[in-house]
Amino acid sequence: MKLSQDTDVEFGEFSRACDLVEDYYGDLVDDVALHAPVSRRQLVAVLARAQLSGRDLGPDDLADLGEEIYQSNDETLYWLDGEFWSRLRREHNLHPDEGRAAREVHRRLIEAIDGDVSYYNRDRDPFVLVERVTPVS
Repeated sequence: MKLSQDTDVEFGEFSRACDLVEDYYGDLVDDVALHAPVSRRQLVAVLARAQLSGRDLGPDDLADLGEEIYQSNDETLYWLDGEFWSRLRREHNLHPDEGRAAREVHRRLIEAIDGDVSYYNRDRDPFVLVERVTPVS
């Protein structure tokens, strides 16, 4: 399947990314989808695309795009340059509402883990790279 204009990914890999996203973000996906003009299914697919794109970039390139703010065995949290989600929307031909909803999931998770995000502003993009190899049931 076509992940983006220039990237192909096997359906099984995309499916695993969707499972990982659903497991990792849990009820947060439902909460955001409830108030966004996108379906839960759309949001999971966009979050999976973001994970695969983040994985393709890797931790070093992500750190070059911004600032790593937290790392555990399961995830690394970043504040990236303000164009990250815009580039992702263009590369994946996403509707703006899909990108905003996915960005909101990442923002809420960073806020839950990092606490005070008073330094957050519209010029920086939240991104969480999930580093679990397999979903935990």
